[in-house]
Amino acid sequence: MSAHDHHHGHGHGHAEDEHDAIAEAGLGGWIPAVLFLGALVWFLVFAGDAGPAGVADAAAAGMFQIDLLDRFPAPALAIFIPVFGALGIWAAGSLPLPRRLRQNIREGVTLVTALILFGVVLGIYLGVTQHGEDGGFLYWSAGASEHWTPTWSAEPIVLVEMLPGMPLSLKVEPLGMVYAMIASGLWILNSLYSIGYMRGNNEQHQTRFYVCFALAIGSVMGVAFSENVFSLFVFYEALSLTTYPLVAHKGTPHAVRSARVYLGLLVGTSIALFLLGIIGTWVYTGDLSFQPGGVFTKALAAGTLSAPVLGALFFLYMYGIGKAALMPMHRWLPAAMVAPTPVSALLHAVAVVKAGVFSVVKVVVYLFGASSLLGTAQGGWLVFVAGGTILIASCIALFQDNLKRRLAYSTVSQLSYITIAASLLNPLGFMAAAMHIAAHAFGKITLFFAAGSIYTAAHKTEISQLDGIGRVMPWTMGAFAIGTLSMIGVPPTAGFISKWFLLQGAWDAQNTGVIVVIILSTLLNAAYFLPIVYRAFFRPLPKDFHHHPHGEAPLAIVLALSGTALCTVLFFLYPNLFLNLALLIKEGLP
Repeated sequence: MSAHDHHHGHGHGHAEDEHDAIAEAGLGGWIPAVLFLGALVWFLVFAGDAGPAGVADAAAAGMFQIDLLDRFPAPALAIFIPVFGALGIWAAGSLPLPRRLRQNIREGVTLVTALILFGVVLGIYLGVTQHGEDGGFLYWSAGASEHWTPTWSAEPIVLVEMLPGMPLSLKVEPLGMVYAMIASGLWILNSLYSIGYMRGNNEQHQTRFYVCFALAIGSVMGVAFSENVFSLFVFYEALSLTTYPLVAHKGTPHAVRSARVYLGLLVGTSIALFLLGIIGTWVYTGDLSFQPGGVFTKALAAGTLSAPVLGALFFLYMYGIGKAALMPMHRWLPAAMVAPTPVSALLHAVAVVKAGVFSVVKVVVYLFGASSLLGTAQGGWLVFVAGGTILIASCIALFQDNLKRRLAYSTVSQLSYITIAASLLNPLGFMAAAMHIAAHAFGKITLFFAAGSIYTAAHKTEISQLDGIGRVMPWTMGAFAIGTLSMIGVPPTAGFISKWFLLQGAWDAQNTGVIVVIILSTLLNAAYFLPIVYRAFFRPLPKDFHHHPHGEAPLAIVLALSGTALCTVLFFLYPNLFLNLALLIKEGLP
């Protein structure tokens, strides 16, 4: 450990000790705990329709759980659980207890929250894929019909009516289900990883980190289950704001500057363009709900909306959703790499960037609809912009020596795979988009986990420093190799399945350009990833290695990245979990 590192760790220790002194100084520490318990009691007592009196009877009759679900349907629970978890994490981190115990309680709360959330989302998944009587959650699937249609006619869950005709409301549909499953499932592994990483690097402000993380996941669930584009916008903005403290986490001038670029670009594009697109949609159609076939068909048929205006609205949405990182709106993503690696992993492989491409796909499929865009011959430019982004970002990635920067540009490129799939405007393309949202998440989070593992164990950040590191960190670099194969799209990894659907979709649309782009980018992926694996396993360790010897990263980190690497392979072997949802999307199209 270098003198710099030692001093670095020492400074952090002081910060934690001061916090100890404050926590033990008296009542201050108990306030969050009391607030949290109060909120929990309120939630349990008033979740039942009858109020406090009814709770005892209901509990006696064993009816309580049903009551809770009636009042807070599962999609609403999926948003509340991480928010309550954040309160609990804040309470646990402020308890007047010894430091190590306080950390254990706080991180225990994080893991339990993540597990409960995944349980709820899995419950919704089962309710959506097994229609009818045996699926539970009967208020989504009307009758035992084999098709998705009845659930579209199900009533949305209104959280709050903000403006007349603009409720903040939720509805379960298969595309959102893909996103919710990915985000909630990977949050469990990411929490495990965070514990190893934050402790291994003696990071400051750990409680704030875990609190913001939980709030960000709550926003993600809102994005996934939004019933209309106004709700989507609200949760999308909430996600930008809750992730800002995570990007600026280190507090250095560089981190703060990068976080400003991050927030400036994301909020700037969404308010200047995305919001304008929503207002335009409202003016022309008076309807903001997501529905198969989109909302513009009537206005187009009546002639109140002309094709160029539809095209302009489409442009506002595509660039207003800045999180999809279409060039030239991609600069925030490399800037956000100053954040600690658990943030880069979950947010920039799964949550934030996926919120962008997920919104793009949802807007293309359920707000515009393929028939409206094809009928008016609008939006054809998206294929070229997305194709350009894929190739340019891959070329930039080739020349980055910083590992996280190379991964960031690779992400920009991979995200446009999803956008280009949606821009094909055919059912296979939409399926490919849904599959790649899932497939890319597993591979990319594994790569980021490996990058953070290398930093924690060896304090290395550049690719040129990684000679022979696979010999001392075999688990980490083995997982990295699996993630690499998934990015290139080689069986037996997840990336192969989504690329297969994407090529099928392009073939189906008779779009040779897209096929050429995919083949070129696959070669570029191999060119910027395989040398890293080669360097780690086939080059000798540097001469001065015995001066700074190191082994694997902490166990929590190794477990988490082995888990995600395993998921990457399992996705290839058992794709049905997500394939069923992708087929439901296809079935639900008009």
